[in-house]
Amino acid sequence: MTDTADGRGGHSGTATATPPDGTRLPSGARGEPEPHGLGASVLPTDAYPKAQGTFPYAADLWAEGLLWAAVHRSPHPHARIVSIDTEQAAAMPGVRAVVTAADVPGDQAHGRKVADQPAFARDVVRYYGEPIAAVAADHPDAARLAAAAIAVEYEVLEPVTDPEKSFEAEPLHPDGNLLRHIPLRYGDPDVTGDVVVEGLYRVGRQDPAPIGAEAALAVPRPDGGVEIYTASTDPHTDRDLAAACFGLPPESVKIVVTGVPGAMGDREDAALQVPLGLLAMRTGCPVKIALTREESFLGHAHRHPTLLRYRHHADGEGRLVKVEAQILLDGGAYADTSSDALAAAVSFACGPYVVPHAVIDGWVVRTNNPPSGHVRGEGAMQVCAAYEGQMDKLAERLGIDPAELRLRNVMATGDLLPTGQTVTCPAPVAELLTAVREEPLPPLPKDTPEADWLLPGGPGGAGEPSAVRRGVGYALGMVHLLGAEGTDEVSTATVKVSGPVATVMCAAVEAGQGFDTLARQIVQETLGIEEVHVASVDTDQPPSGAGGRGRHTWVSGGAVERAAKMVRTQLLQPLAAKFGMSTELLTIADGKITSYDGVLSTTVAEALEGKELWATAQCRPHPTEPLDESGQGDAFVGMAFAAVRAVVDVDIELGSVRVVEIALAQDVGRVLNPRQLRARIEAGVTQGVGTALTEHLRVAKGVVRHPDFTAYALPTALDAPDIRIVKLVEERDVVAPFGAKAVSTVPVVTAPAAVAGAVRAASGRPVNKLPIRPQAAVSEG
Repeated sequence: MTDTADGRGGHSGTATATPPDGTRLPSGARGEPEPHGLGASVLPTDAYPKAQGTFPYAADLWAEGLLWAAVHRSPHPHARIVSIDTEQAAAMPGVRAVVTAADVPGDQAHGRKVADQPAFARDVVRYYGEPIAAVAADHPDAARLAAAAIAVEYEVLEPVTDPEKSFEAEPLHPDGNLLRHIPLRYGDPDVTGDVVVEGLYRVGRQDPAPIGAEAALAVPRPDGGVEIYTASTDPHTDRDLAAACFGLPPESVKIVVTGVPGAMGDREDAALQVPLGLLAMRTGCPVKIALTREESFLGHAHRHPTLLRYRHHADGEGRLVKVEAQILLDGGAYADTSSDALAAAVSFACGPYVVPHAVIDGWVVRTNNPPSGHVRGEGAMQVCAAYEGQMDKLAERLGIDPAELRLRNVMATGDLLPTGQTVTCPAPVAELLTAVREEPLPPLPKDTPEADWLLPGGPGGAGEPSAVRRGVGYALGMVHLLGAEGTDEVSTATVKVSGPVATVMCAAVEAGQGFDTLARQIVQETLGIEEVHVASVDTDQPPSGAGGRGRHTWVSGGAVERAAKMVRTQLLQPLAAKFGMSTELLTIADGKITSYDGVLSTTVAEALEGKELWATAQCRPHPTEPLDESGQGDAFVGMAFAAVRAVVDVDIELGSVRVVEIALAQDVGRVLNPRQLRARIEAGVTQGVGTALTEHLRVAKGVVRHPDFTAYALPTALDAPDIRIVKLVEERDVVAPFGAKAVSTVPVVTAPAAVAGAVRAASGRPVNKLPIRPQAAVSEG
């Protein structure tokens, strides 16, 4: 759980990497004292190499006889392929192979939920930048020149880029344009309230925008298979998808996880693995690719652009009676994880509020826009911006303080979601909102020369100081934990102990959530062993599933805990038998084993001397079920909540916005690593601020405009507000290992809605679109 620890090092096989044994030493093993166990601020093992620039990522990999790959991409969002001529490219100096759809020996398409996305477009291109062919050459420049020399004749077709028009448009795919429709009906659909407010909201297309280069290396194997070194967050699924396209059994393909340079969902596709694997097997040589920034923007999935229509009904006291909503997600050209995003959007469309009656319709459709997929908080973030806009409208209509209105409607443990599911986990929403509401507001800037930096836009960025208005906005957000709708969440872990050293083997990818650190903490606390190694990940290990939604903290951490406890029993049983007592009467603390009565006292090192112990265990949470034809069902394992208060300064003449402060309260279940938890929350809030104000991937008629960091503005250190974590509620979720909840996603979901509410309060404008453009914040008064 750290905002900088975002990768896992170590590789095996032909590729060069460090350390050679594929494990990483804890800082304590390097002679530096550090705290131990759960609840301590244990430093990530990769913190120093990342700070020093020595941590190996996929872009750093090298192999003997290395070739370089490049991809030819479609310049049209929608077109029919008439012909593909690769002869000129294949004849260029240094070119070793060219592959197209005709060279895919197995399944032509892949996909995590629906196998609808071609490895290479064969007959039709459905989005701008879709891969058509790939080239392997001796030099990266030669590969790019050859890719550019591939001649493709197109019959350009009119793209469908408006999701509302997708319903009536000609099918863009053999499966049709409608990916999913969820009609949620809860309570009496005919009930009305004394007060009704309506709103139309739009959320734009955000990109995961990983700073690290997206890269991979494929190495052919003597048995006809291939090893692929890449920053995958779900290696076993990637292996299975790639193997199906290669026409090979899964055991002939191995995915080795390299350091992951940030992952907000964009690492969950097979866009690099399939072309590289084909080229490596065709040439018999290792093949590497490193995407340019433009290719990165074009190649991976983005957050679903969303159109939301809402109508809230309430009584005269502001208590919600009914919520009506229509939610339309733009899924882009292919299905990806759009079904999951829609389920979250519809299920949480009313927010963490008690709503007796609800009529929610959600759709996700195909268009010729760039593909949409899993990005942190998908579905939940979009609806949060809308339902909190509605709560602000309702508060204004009734003349009630916005925070007070929310308090009258908040959800608690035991309440029902509109899906009919009972909220059994801790849901201290009122406590969270009260905490941020009572936090003192930040002071106004003083009239000093330094105060120019505190105005919207910085020095010279504001028109007149007198045009600056301060606004305060509130938002409550919720997300689900783990997979949903019947997803089988299971993870396997092995803990081995040899003398004073323990090793954890688990295919849970360290993608920034801090799993490696957590695994060390679990073993340290359970076994009293200081030196704990975490092995690197590859598909020779049992699967542990994809990262995201806190699943590795919950499921993989639970598997590590169970394996460590099994080893603990193996360690203590001989001692307990010798003294005629049960293992439950022995404790391990500070490297010592003691009995309840003090008769037995020895060190863990002495008890382990000459022994090798190991155990393998699984963790599988309780099952869930798909939503039915009325949007009803127990679809989620658990939920997490947050309350955010945003304070902004707005230049109401120029529309520039400065986020002064974000105050946040969050239910975390249990704090496992205070320093990393704080860093994860702060990183999530900052990402939410970017979503609210700057991050927008511009697409015109299906064509991505300016795919670079000049046009796509990520928040910098100067844009990050003062983040005040005013309260962390540690009410443990009894069904979760350690009682902990995921912490990084719910701030991303909640912060944009709070910022929008604050800008609304300062400018008097409706502010119904994210990101907030300057013209939307200019006062009409």
